Amino acid sequence: YGKKTISEIERDYELEIPKIIRNIKQKKAKKVLLQFPEGLKPYSQVICDEISNKANCQCFIWLGDCFGACDVPVQVEKLGVDLIVQFGHSKWNYKDKKEIEVL
Repeated sequence: YGKKTISEIERDYELEIPKIIRNIKQKKAKKVLLQFPEGLKPYSQVICDEISNKANCQCFIWLGDCFGACDVPVQVEKLGVDLIVQFGHSKWNYKDKKEIEVL
């Protein structure tokens, strides 16, 4: 994979970057974890830079395995993450886990 711009990546993937930025600002999240499926991991740094610059937040990239909306990396609580953004997965509602919101 060569380095692509965010515009080039969005031609192939519906990332919903404006929606993510809007949610981060509304929730006043300062530390955001970005979780990617394997196909988007080569573009994770470009996506991370776009979000952190436009939302004025610190983003972390989760490079561990991600098998869907049910695969939330709970160990990130030690990082003090305010919000988790999962790319490429359907929304999953958690009944007992409300400490960190997941988009």
